[in-house]
Amino acid sequence: MMRKIYYWLKSFGIDPIKFVNAIRGSGFYIRDYYIFINQQKKCIPLFPIKSFYPCLDDRYSKSGAATGHYFHQDLLVARRINDDNPIRHIDIGSRVDGFVAHVASFREIEVIDIRSMTSKVKNIKFIRADMMNLVPHELIGSCDSLSCLHAIEHFGLGRYGEPINCNGYFSGFENLSLILKSGGKLYLSTPIGPQRIEFNAHRIFSLEYLLSCLSDKFRLNQFSYIDDSGDLHENVQLSTGQIKNNFGCQYGCGVLEMTKI
Repeated sequence: MMRKIYYWLKSFGIDPIKFVNAIRGSGFYIRDYYIFINQQKKCIPLFPIKSFYPCLDDRYSKSGAATGHYFHQDLLVARRINDDNPIRHIDIGSRVDGFVAHVASFREIEVIDIRSMTSKVKNIKFIRADMMNLVPHELIGSCDSLSCLHAIEHFGLGRYGEPINCNGYFSGFENLSLILKSGGKLYLSTPIGPQRIEFNAHRIFSLEYLLSCLSDKFRLNQFSYIDDSGDLHENVQLSTGQIKNNFGCQYGCGVLEMTKI
């Protein structure tokens, strides 16, 4: 319940944890400022203080988060693409400042998203399109490598301004198959756990249902997952029991590497 309240407050721009840490950090800010100006009085001030830009809660944060869905999936799939070296790789809706940036550091990548992108970045070609609609003719069978990371679960929920479509994810699966050549690789990730919608953030797929949606179009090569603690389990073996209990995840992330049949 506390997590839900916290999330609702953050949705309106109110972060109680950040607020409390800012209060805690205020005393350090004032102390450090007076220590600094007293030191400057004893030397030539090559960097005069011209304005104030308080960062009050950073002392309580970690150096970075080397954990979680996005961190692990982005690195894992970027590494796979680097190893596989496809002719043409297209991405559907993945995070630009994570996975797409990783791939663009060593090769060209084409990105399709319902949202706009105005920045011009080397190795990133952007196409704006709704992947719940009919695929443009020129994209059908157009690539030998395709990714869709932590995106399919949003299709049709309106979160990013797309039309409401309760079966939007299924249209997305159909279009992934249309874009990819026969024998091409699909890298797909999505939340896994007891099947449900947390409106309007995302769907959580049961692993059993997810596999059933894809089995007539794709052959599974590897399955990895990020558990509820944010740890990666790479290339694990599937069993009936593990599929049915979603590897014990309530809100995990399944990462599937598949080949189009």
